[in-house]
Amino acid sequence: MNYFLAKTDQDTYSIDQFEREHKTRWDGVTNAQAVRAIKEMRPGDRVFIYHSGGGSAVVGLAKVCSEPIHDPRNPKSAVVDLEFLCRIEPPVSLKEIKESKLFEDWALVRQSRLSTMAAPLKFVEWMRARYPKV
Repeated sequence: MNYFLAKTDQDTYSIDQFEREHKTRWDGVTNAQAVRAIKEMRPGDRVFIYHSGGGSAVVGLAKVCSEPIHDPRNPKSAVVDLEFLCRIEPPVSLKEIKESKLFEDWALVRQSRLSTMAAPLKFVEWMRARYPKV
């Protein structure tokens, strides 16, 4: 199983909305590097849901429940279906992630505008130590 991180602006698609709907199609990604990450996702993989903007933080966990397909609205993009698994309570802020000094080589810290990316194993282990459900 692989882990990824996907960002969403909470005013556009919040963890509250995802929890209510329970499933969503993750779309709207246009950056080539982020699209590659979506194309690497496979059913059963896990995705950390991250609210960007004002309170930048990891707020939830989802499961990939489909193979990636071409985005019907954008042939240069890809989409995948996600199923809500749980909230991350309390959320893990970007500040906390940066202050740990453990992930300085991760795209989340280095490329703040990248919307979807693989999550390194050391981040997954760090999160599991705090949240056993991960």
